[in-house]
Amino acid sequence: MGNLKDTVKQQLRKGKRVVDYVRKRRRLNLLIKLVLLSLLGWALYVQIVARENVSAIWTTFSEELQNGNINLLILAFLLMPVNWSLETIKWQKLVHHIEVVPFWRAFKGIMAGVTLSIFTPNRVGEYGGRILVVKPENKISTVVASLVGSFSQLTTLLVLGLAGLTYFLYQVIQPDQLVMFGTSVSAILLAIMLVFFYLNVELVIPICKKIPYVRRFVKHMVVLQHYDTKTLFNVLLLSTGRYLVYSLQYYLILQFFGIELSLLLGLASIALIFFVQTSVPLPPIYGLAVRGNVALTVWGYFTANTLGILSSTFGLWLINVILPALVGMVFISSVNIMKSFGYGE
Repeated sequence: MGNLKDTVKQQLRKGKRVVDYVRKRRRLNLLIKLVLLSLLGWALYVQIVARENVSAIWTTFSEELQNGNINLLILAFLLMPVNWSLETIKWQKLVHHIEVVPFWRAFKGIMAGVTLSIFTPNRVGEYGGRILVVKPENKISTVVASLVGSFSQLTTLLVLGLAGLTYFLYQVIQPDQLVMFGTSVSAILLAIMLVFFYLNVELVIPICKKIPYVRRFVKHMVVLQHYDTKTLFNVLLLSTGRYLVYSLQYYLILQFFGIELSLLLGLASIALIFFVQTSVPLPPIYGLAVRGNVALTVWGYFTANTLGILSSTFGLWLINVILPALVGMVFISSVNIMKSFGYGE
């Protein structure tokens, strides 16, 4: 009888420890979500409510809603899910050898990544969102695969940015022939070099083996050996598709705010702006100010409509970053973050 009582007491104590463990995990899970929600709220406040010229931008937007072509803005908005769907498909292709992630689950991971990227340098939070939708044992390999996707997007940005820079110089700045020739040749050589390194991304493995603090992660980099030229090229095409959709959105919003440019010159100028912005590793909430200054410099060659330029940059940011970030926050709020990292209840 005594043994039975002892056994019952042990089971009760064990059950109490399990209940306490579950409660702690739930509290920690809730705390993480509250911190993320607070950071998102802070980012929205800084860039939307406390922005220096926000009232003037909203006034300009209201006027254009009454007098401008609203269809341009609607089309730019409708292209937003196209943009992020292409990113989702691209990521699915890259993680296919690690884990098969259904489109909708992958899409939620992408959106969560946008949320986290709002307040992280150089959008590194994107990887944090994506690993929420994969198994704990695949998280590091998934980050490696995601880096390949980022490299493909960076390659697209730089290659098309170099093309945009060359065309902008030719059409707008009009330097002497020697400078133009040197710029063109340099742009072509750099573009070839970038594409070559991207299509041979597995070459990074022997390099990483020689770096002391990185070599421990080399075992997770074997995923790079699964990417043949065809797969990498297809991913690059998807990155290019995203780039063109994003650029078209920007062009449509510029047209909505009354900044008229030919399509080719407009896209070349947008490519130049993206090219310069890519070299500034700042969180989006600070990068918006930098993007605004870069846009003012480039579009200043064509128009004195400062508010229209800033409103276009602000509008593009709202459509492609803030709206997806809000969607991502809804997803994060429904996820058991601790469980996704292997600390399940």
